[in-house]
Amino acid sequence: MINLINLTLGYKSRILLADAETRFPKASLTSLIGRNGTGKSTLLRAIAGLNSGYTGTIKLDGRDIRTLHPGEIARRLAFVSTQRTRIPSMRCVDAVAMGRAPYTNWIGRMQKEDEEIVMRSLADVGMEAFALRTLDTMSDGECQRVMIARALAQDTPVILLDEPTSFLDMPSRYDLVRLLGRLAHEQGKCILFSTHELDIATEMCDAVALIDTPRLIHLPAHEFLAAGHLSLIFNT
Repeated sequence: MINLINLTLGYKSRILLADAETRFPKASLTSLIGRNGTGKSTLLRAIAGLNSGYTGTIKLDGRDIRTLHPGEIARRLAFVSTQRTRIPSMRCVDAVAMGRAPYTNWIGRMQKEDEEIVMRSLADVGMEAFALRTLDTMSDGECQRVMIARALAQDTPVILLDEPTSFLDMPSRYDLVRLLGRLAHEQGKCILFSTHELDIATEMCDAVALIDTPRLIHLPAHEFLAAGHLSLIFNT
């Protein structure tokens, strides 16, 4: 689903990744970890087509993202950022409906099929009963599930999330990652998310990708632990 080929990525004058080569397959949940400032968000934004400050190639489903129109990227990839959405009076169902934007007609009018996809996406994350609730009346965990539902409504094979467990209590963090795993395995999606929760990253995901500047180490979770790579997080 996602291929990084000879990828060198930087921020201003600093090199964050050099000559990174890896592949994130479909039906997989991968955690992206690393110390603060190593470029986790920068890498996610590059994969999402929001950051062109790199050399090498990023492919989505075999296509170089540099050759894709924004509308084509929106049909292949959904991105859930760290921003907390708290728009007063916006209902959950309307927030999720925004995910259908790449498919609606020129005036943005949804058809019956779009409405069904929106409600199914809410149901997939256990939020169908909250459809008419407004975002400003909901908890962080509930709002995060709504944002994931919006990504599901976008109906893409790839979902990227930047620190989705931030600001959630411990039970909600585990619930959210279990949900992401279920969506990856049952719906065949390639899901990549950044996190500082090392127990979640290594125990609940299929694979772990570590940015140890300027290297990217990407292995199945059990191999990652067995190789002792987790200690790199604590090295100074």
